[in-house]
Amino acid sequence: MIHYHVSFENPLTFYLQIQMTFAVPAGTEAPVELQLPAWRPGRYELQNFAQKLQHVVLEDAASGEPLTARKITKDRWQLSGAAGRTVRVRYNFYAHQMDAGGSWLDETQVYLNPVQALMYVDSRQEETCQLLLDLPEGWQLACGLPQRGPNLLEARSFDHLVDSPLIASPTLQYRNYEVQGLPFYIWIQGECPVDWARLVRDFRAFSEEQLQLFGSFPAQDYHFLNQILPYKHYHGVEHLNSTVIVLGPAELLMTEGLYKELLGVSCHELFHAWNIKSIRPAEMQPYDYARENYFRTCFIAEGITTYYGEYLLARAGVRTAEQYFAELNMVLRKHYDDYGRYHLSVADASMDLWLDGYKPGVPDRKVSVYHKGALVALLLDLTLRQLSGHQRSLDDVMRRLWEEFGQTGVGYTEEDYTRLVQEVAGRDMQAYFDKFIYGTAPLEEPLNRVLGFVGCRLRIEENASASEGVYGFRTVVKNERTEVTDILPGAPAALALTVDDEIVAINGRRVDMNLHTLLSDGADHHEVTVFRQNRLLTVTLAADAALRFWQKITIEKVPTATTEQQASFRQWLKQDF
Repeated sequence: MIHYHVSFENPLTFYLQIQMTFAVPAGTEAPVELQLPAWRPGRYELQNFAQKLQHVVLEDAASGEPLTARKITKDRWQLSGAAGRTVRVRYNFYAHQMDAGGSWLDETQVYLNPVQALMYVDSRQEETCQLLLDLPEGWQLACGLPQRGPNLLEARSFDHLVDSPLIASPTLQYRNYEVQGLPFYIWIQGECPVDWARLVRDFRAFSEEQLQLFGSFPAQDYHFLNQILPYKHYHGVEHLNSTVIVLGPAELLMTEGLYKELLGVSCHELFHAWNIKSIRPAEMQPYDYARENYFRTCFIAEGITTYYGEYLLARAGVRTAEQYFAELNMVLRKHYDDYGRYHLSVADASMDLWLDGYKPGVPDRKVSVYHKGALVALLLDLTLRQLSGHQRSLDDVMRRLWEEFGQTGVGYTEEDYTRLVQEVAGRDMQAYFDKFIYGTAPLEEPLNRVLGFVGCRLRIEENASASEGVYGFRTVVKNERTEVTDILPGAPAALALTVDDEIVAINGRRVDMNLHTLLSDGADHHEVTVFRQNRLLTVTLAADAALRFWQKITIEKVPTATTEQQASFRQWLKQDF
């Protein structure tokens, strides 16, 4: 068994004290190697967690004698001469990152994502682990791990341990509910108003909908760990039988805008308990915490989850159809704002998460596995429903993934997913994969076609902004400076402007929060004065009457929907048309 101990001396420093203790069998000849994870599940990019460690000491646990050790990579240590000894590793960990993948220490709480802070012994990741926390009297502990004693948590493996975040605090609040005999816990850390009756009702509703979809649950319980902050924030991360959700500002938690976000991210993260935590790509069975785990199916893990995260809220009656369409329209806007959709397939974008998946990156290079992934999931769901008259849907594909891979612990491949889709469809679906998963074919026409099956359609509107709709560029005002942030390829602005230009005048008139007005005078060209790299110059913007840019694409119900279309809508959303 591997033992871990977490304590803190002065929370004002943000440093946790970490100890790890393990026995090395007598006769062990090879050096022992210790690895701090180089990334965390849920965020598929390399991290530098080791930069948070201070004063790493490796010693004999009985005598305190220093052991022969050296660092061999930025996050890996090699230990020699430890055979027959009990080894203690101790260090300080800087817990000062308040987001859903981070860790935090202050006078009011300990919040720990163990994947950032705990090392493992190479080749011994499958051993049972125990984590003991030194906490002040009266503090409560929220975590998905089973407790074996006061503040003593036990995990069946290192993977189980580090995929189980925890919050300890004297001010934790919680409520629980049951679905099909399974306990669900909603934990809240933070000073905020909570309408517990409404919260539990809505959480129970989407939890029931998800359990009905899959038929069974991957764990014996589930924990929503909520950090509600006094400032604006939005982040969520999935774990084996829990999720951390960080939202703010706290005083707005039960208002329509922030409560909508809480429901959306909570439903999304619960769906991950099946899709990625249990239904896991073959490339991640098991996780290799020391290096990249490349996989091409994040459009399944994140795209399908993004689709279901909002769709199931509507199906469960927590969202109205209009509220659901508002969320879908945000996904559409984000997808169509990014011309990277012409240059990278969603399968290749899955690989490139390890490259720059969580940063804006260079302009127009990549597509989002979340946004395009959700739209191709919508396209597939409605296609399967149309082919079968609602007898089959994406639900059936997800159930098959759960039964064949999630419940068996076998990782799935791209080929497995393709096979299941084709078996559920009862026909060849290769064109769908070639065009929309492995290709960059436009989605407008096929989406509009399948939306018609449920009495809906895509609505395309012209952009009323002259800078965006006529000239194809966007700006932001920073410290009273109007700066160019985005330019569409092939737009008139691409021939005259560049990103980071500061626009100071239009036709000789100063720009001061009036860019749209100055460009909307009906002229087909404008003289634009800019500072570019601190040099003043004037360029000409000339409109192309035949082209419009950054059109607004939304989903709406068809006013003249037939009785059959309206019935189909009800079968899809479980709501009246």
